[in-house]
Parts: sequence; C-alpha cells; structure tokens
Amino acid sequence: MTEQGIDDQEHPPERHRGPVVLRRERQVEDSTTDQRLLDSRGPSDWVHTDPWRVLRIQAEFVEGFGALAEVPRAVTVFGSARTPRDHPEYELGRRIGAALATAGFAAITGGGPGSMEAVNRGASEAGGLSIGLGIELPFEQGLNPWVDLGVNFRYFFTRKTMFVKYAQAFICLPGGFGTLDELFEALTLVQTKKVTKFPVVLFGSAYWGGLHDWVRRTVLGEGKIGERDAELLYVTDDIDDAVQVVLDAYKAWEDTH
Repeated sequence: MTEQGIDDQEHPPERHRGPVVLRRERQVEDSTTDQRLLDSRGPSDWVHTDPWRVLRIQAEFVEGFGALAEVPRAVTVFGSARTPRDHPEYELGRRIGAALATAGFAAITGGGPGSMEAVNRGASEAGGLSIGLGIELPFEQGLNPWVDLGVNFRYFFTRKTMFVKYAQAFICLPGGFGTLDELFEALTLVQTKKVTKFPVVLFGSAYWGGLHDWVRRTVLGEGKIGERDAELLYVTDDIDDAVQVVLDAYKAWEDTH
C-alpha cells in the first residue's frame, strides 16, 4: 500500500455530530444538526429514532424522580387488572390499601383497574396517600379515579425503577403475567443485592401456594437457588400479618440507618 493509501486509511473523511464521530463517505452527512432542527421540510421519522427515544427515557426518569422524591414510606402492591369490582379479591385489595394507610404507608400500584384500583381506593378512603404509576398500553384506560398522585410512563423499565426505588416492601395479590414479571424482577434485585433487602409478600395461599411449593421443591431442590433465596418469599392470608411483616422489615431498616 502506498504512503498516500495509508494516509487515507489513517485520516479518512470525518464529521463530528456532538460526541459522535462519523467517518468515510457513507457516514458523512451533508447537513448539520442545526440545519435539520431548523428546517421544517422532510419526514418526521426522526422523532421515532433511538437517539430521540433516549431523551424520552431520560425525561421519564426525571419526571418520575421529581414527582415521587418526597413520597413518605411506601409499599408497592401488585395485582390483576382483570379483577371485577364485585370479586372478593377487590374487597381484599381495598382492605389492604386501607391497612397500609392506617400503618402510615403510602400505597403504590400500577394505577390501573381491578386489584390496583381496589388498593388505591382503600388507601385513599382511609386518608393515606394513593399513588398510581401507569403504563401506556393499547388495551387499558388511564389511571383509576382513586389515584391521588399519578405518573404515566411509556416504558416498562422506567416504571419498574419507580416501583422499586420508592417502596419499602412488595405485596403481590393474585395476578397474571405482569404481576409475575414484577414479582420475579423484585426477587432478582433483592437476591443480587441491587436493592436493600425488603420483604416480598405473596397474599393468598390458595393462589400462590403452588408457586411457592415449586420454588422450594424444584428450584431450590435442584440447587438453582439457595435457602436464603427461597426465604425471600412470604405467603400469608392475613392482612394484619402482611402489614406486620412490612412494619418489622421497615423497623429493621431504620435501626441500621
């Protein structure tokens, strides 16, 4: 290769786009960022590109942190959006929300209908702070009417961060894939010490008992988790018991801080 050829390879044509370097002809653009910003002509596809999404994600974090920064101690309660208002689980959620409020905890839910609405309703009716963290979905309506403080999110992972960051405990009512997703993500974060250990309560032994048995018999039995990992799950059918687990964990956390 000639010296000129080596020089061309070592110093190819380049253009700077903020911190990004674009080299060689196929990467070098004829327009500038300012020009593309000020020029109203052309397609609007740019608002759907990945770099633009980063700003939307950043904005969601900023909005969520700002809205929830002064929230008092709180418990995140997960549960099914499909629970009818005349179902016993709805009344159960309502009573759990009220019990948390009476114990001095804000209640955080996904802000939707069903069990989430029930918990928000119970907390609000009992004079507590009722928080809903909604998600943009094609088949669900907005935040339920019992949410006192609500934030809507585009992205699941942003919303999940808020569920964890501002809660001292999780309570899981019977639910579907969404509840299972949130349950196991919480367990993983606690297991890997990404978050300070806090209790994960499964409410309803008839619903959760099979899962709990499988975790202990199969997952633990085959050595996929340790004994301490299996102990992260607490199953109960008693509201007072569930709230006491939360209170005990919170007191233990206070004693170390």
